[in-house]
Amino acid sequence: MKKRPYVVFLAALIGLIAAVVRFGCEPGDPFEIAVISREDGSGTRSAFVELTGIEETDPNGEKIDQTTVEAIVANNTNVVMTTVAGNRCAVGYISLGSLNETVKPLKIDGVEISVESIHSDEYKLARPFTVAYRGELSETARDFLDFVLSDAGQAGVASAKYVPVSSGDYRTDGGRSGKIVIGGSSSVAPVMEKLKEAYRALNPGVEIEVQPSDSTTGALNAIEGIVDLAMASRELKGSEREALTPVVIARDGIAVIVHRDNPIESITLAQLRAVFTGELLSWNEFE
Repeated sequence: MKKRPYVVFLAALIGLIAAVVRFGCEPGDPFEIAVISREDGSGTRSAFVELTGIEETDPNGEKIDQTTVEAIVANNTNVVMTTVAGNRCAVGYISLGSLNETVKPLKIDGVEISVESIHSDEYKLARPFTVAYRGELSETARDFLDFVLSDAGQAGVASAKYVPVSSGDYRTDGGRSGKIVIGGSSSVAPVMEKLKEAYRALNPGVEIEVQPSDSTTGALNAIEGIVDLAMASRELKGSEREALTPVVIARDGIAVIVHRDNPIESITLAQLRAVFTGELLSWNEFE
């Protein structure tokens, strides 16, 4: 008789575990889609909603982002990946260069995301990676940008799974010094870190600080003189274009990602738009 409380506790624990598993979108459940979006100001979000038609223009000419209000908002790439990897129902979007085996990328209209499909324009969710600056760059910052656009810098772009956009020689005597502050898109930041290390191997006297945030913050900080170079994972807009000089350093694809156990392999652009605007609510609707 004294063991009954433990039996009751064990039964309750088993029931709790079963409820958690069921909430995790087991087969037979509604399989309700959990939409994961980036935050306002994210260049990846801006490019994604534009390329998919989620962004619409109202009668007054204002652009309206129609992403469902039910979306879970993630403030950087890593949060998107962690959330999708831990939720069988989830779908999100990230930069190709950040893609790894913890999640599964969906084909878009039957086309797999790759450097080759982006280069050939077969994969439709592609956008520029841009750096931007105000006025004249310092000699050191200009030299770094020359390196980024050279064969050596673009080799780093390619090794990070992005599409190179330029070529040229880069020469240095290794005697440069100074500090460069670069801020903005968390999607551009990983490849910028690689470029930073490659440049500093040739110019050890130069200090480079990379500050990830989002494209809008990066552009604003460049306008205000807080950073030397802004990173943007989209084209510059409005007042940004008026105040800053943009330079495209690579092309990137936006990968649409789901949990590795999700049986869906491909999605059309029309379906993708319906998912992120809340018109399609269950993965079972794809069957």
